[in-house]
Parts: sequence; C-alpha cells; structure tokens
Amino acid sequence: MAKQVSELLGVTMDRIKEMVDVDTVIGTPITVGDVTLIPISKVTCGFAGGGTDLPTKSEKELFGGGSGAGVSVTPIAMLCVRDGHTSVLPLQANPTATDRLVSLIPDMVDRVSDLFVNKEPTA
Repeated sequence: MAKQVSELLGVTMDRIKEMVDVDTVIGTPITVGDVTLIPISKVTCGFAGGGTDLPTKSEKELFGGGSGAGVSVTPIAMLCVRDGHTSVLPLQANPTATDRLVSLIPDMVDRVSDLFVNKEPTA
C-alpha cells in the first residue's frame, strides 16, 4: 500500500510542478517604450491524497486511492523599471502593511547602491 500511495502523491506533485514554475510568480517582462513592467503574482497551492488496501477474499491485493490538488494564482503587483529606477505598483486597492514595506525595498536598494557608486576616491 505504501508504494501505491507514494506513487499517487508523486504523480500529483509532478502535475503541480508542471502548472507552477518561477515564471508564474515573477512573470515575463513587458517592455513598453522606455518602461519595463514585470508582473508579480501570489501562488497558493495545496494537495491531498491517500489510499487504503481493500479487504478481499481472494489472494489478489486490491488498492483504492485518490489524490487532488488546487492552485490559485493572484496578480498582486507590477515591478516598474524606468531610467534605471525601480518601483512597485501594487494592484490591490487597499495594500497591507507588508505590501507597503515590500514596495519600499527597491527605493532602499537604490539609495544604498547610490552610496557606494557615488563615492569619490580620496587622493
């Protein structure tokens, strides 16, 4: 029985891997003029499976089992790159505190990298 359940769950996980890859979370960049937009999505997935040996009067073993999975992909933001600057454009009407914090990261990275790039060598 353990082998059949393991095979059943393995097939389910393989199918989930086929549906969800890195391009699902961070989408293919879209260039419009001098602006590049990169879609960002939240992916939620779950799966369940199980099985059992069925009672039988013959010597033949009977196995019954099943598995299922669900995947939800929700677009949450667009990463906007223009003139070497990056910003996050949330797609939600009411962003959460975490969304606002994440949207500050590109600006913080720009500021920190400017500190290192703009330093003049001392003579």
